[in-house]
Amino acid sequence: MNDRLRAVATSVATVALFALTTAILPSATASAQSSMTGSAAEPEQGLLAGANDWECEPSPEHPRPVVLVHGTGRSMQESWGNTENPSDQGPLIKPLKDDGYCVFALNYGFAPSLFLGPTPIPAGRDWWGHAAIEDAAVELAEFVDKVRTETGSAQVDVVGHSQGGTVTRQYLRFAGGADQQNPANSKVHTLVMLAPSTHGTSYRDQYPTVEAARAAGASKSSQQQIIGSEFLATLNAGQETFPGIDYTVIASKTDRTITPYTGSFLDAAPGPSLRNVYVQDECQNQDLFVGHSRKSFDTGPNPQVGLLEHPAPVFLARKALDPNLQGTIPCS
Repeated sequence: MNDRLRAVATSVATVALFALTTAILPSATASAQSSMTGSAAEPEQGLLAGANDWECEPSPEHPRPVVLVHGTGRSMQESWGNTENPSDQGPLIKPLKDDGYCVFALNYGFAPSLFLGPTPIPAGRDWWGHAAIEDAAVELAEFVDKVRTETGSAQVDVVGHSQGGTVTRQYLRFAGGADQQNPANSKVHTLVMLAPSTHGTSYRDQYPTVEAARAAGASKSSQQQIIGSEFLATLNAGQETFPGIDYTVIASKTDRTITPYTGSFLDAAPGPSLRNVYVQDECQNQDLFVGHSRKSFDTGPNPQVGLLEHPAPVFLARKALDPNLQGTIPCS
């Protein structure tokens, strides 16, 4: 390979890795510079309009608080907030609040730096969700316990996007979220997952193996979500769902991050409630393009509205939380 072709190949690989980890340019602050040595302090959680009102009292109609869990490389503000006006509520939070839910969200999995091969990139505002998923599940466990304590609710419902669904499943299975002996004591009643990395991704065939992702410098959580990872084999071993928890997976056939898109669906174990749905099937429109997350984060050609903001998956998520929800799915 000549020098020019090698440079082009390196550039393409770097762009692909940034897309996989949804990284952006780092900030030039002193704390970011200190992250080159791994010493950066975890940033503040920040505010999210409509979420984390610790005085909120669950209503009789919706007695369980809803916890929102973001995906890889995006904060709760970027995932669930209003991207045009952060002081306004985001596309899912607003209807949930209008429905009468108490809504909570967290940032988890902070990585002080990301490595592209030998080169460390200082922490930026979207370095959330890059640490090991096992550690993220412990953070989620602590947050859920706080929500339960503050609201007086025995259980919560969870909406997880992408890695957020996988983190929640890790929490359920290995960090105390699900009581497999007495399902009535599980801390989660309903789990709604938007394009979860259930069986992994090749990220458009850029990373067919964990080794390829590791060699390219992908973050720990990104490596864990590649098809064939040891982490996913352990998480999915034996059974993927547990009694006492209602599961819904909402996926899109035009997802360009979870590839193949069929990898999002769960395999049901005997007993648990599970519904796997594609937005295109629910809308009876196979030409409907719905991206992985949000239009502003879509790195592919012709960016489109994503699962976190399109009205159809938003409605499906609300319907999964409340099967009695009235109305027709808005598909346009």
